[in-house]
Amino acid sequence: MNQLDALKQLTTVVADTGDFNQIAAFSPRDATTNPSLILKAVQKPEYAHLLKEAVAKYGAQGLDEVMNRLLVSFGCEILKHIPGRVSTEVDARLSFDTEATVTRARRIIDLYQGEGVHIDRVLIKIASTWEGIQAAARLERDGIHTNLTLLFSFAQAVACGQAKVQLISPFVGRIYDWYKKNAGASWDEAAMAGANDPGVKSVRAIYNFYKKHGIATEVMGASFRNVGQITALAGCDLLTISPDLLAQLAASEAPLAKALDAGAAKAMDIPFVTYDEAGFRFAMNEDAMATEKLAEGIRAFVVDTIKLEGMMR
Repeated sequence: MNQLDALKQLTTVVADTGDFNQIAAFSPRDATTNPSLILKAVQKPEYAHLLKEAVAKYGAQGLDEVMNRLLVSFGCEILKHIPGRVSTEVDARLSFDTEATVTRARRIIDLYQGEGVHIDRVLIKIASTWEGIQAAARLERDGIHTNLTLLFSFAQAVACGQAKVQLISPFVGRIYDWYKKNAGASWDEAAMAGANDPGVKSVRAIYNFYKKHGIATEVMGASFRNVGQITALAGCDLLTISPDLLAQLAASEAPLAKALDAGAAKAMDIPFVTYDEAGFRFAMNEDAMATEKLAEGIRAFVVDTIKLEGMMR
């Protein structure tokens, strides 16, 4: 059995791509997209028509509507290739505006439902800012499920659990990037690999906290840099993996052991924590990595959204 098949027995595998032709090759249950992945996809000849069609049909209604329609058309195509859910991202420029995030999310869901897609097959992706988490709490109460992304800290995960969001996406690779860059010449790649990887340790702490305290929010490790980070999180609820790394897993016959275990987490001594807004903001302020990577991630998604809008114009 290859590592990808072994992983699927322990964890729900999700394809991290906007390229729906690649998705079919790996038979994931779910798929995730973001503005960067959609931008990459529409520059390929086989997907360019989706952008042209959205502009031709909806251009008169403004760029926001064209963007919504483009995201939903990609999502609908992806859903033809998977049995589960697709994640579709709200404009990152709304990351600090609860009302606007709720409004945009509802519009995206309305468009999916107009295409005959059941509400449970879509997760609305929102950045894990305080405002984004509050928007997600409101959407969840209305039956619209959310995927809280750009998540780098334990505080963000705790607040998402309090908000009863459906799923969180802690960014393993970007946490690793920050610590590696910060360490500079003193970084020891071998010593910081696998279970010692700072991104892996972050996800493990979140997973164990949720399972210990019966928090139903799903944990989906994301943004992987290497196969070792993935195998060190075998047993996590879900893992969203790029096609390149899915191919590496499929090509390997190395044994794969369960690394995370909900039953074991229940027996751990992990104190319960909650955050109000002031406590959340202070915890984020104390975490330089999370603060910097959240801001950087939002900026990067905004840049790619603006590039997409440029192509629409």
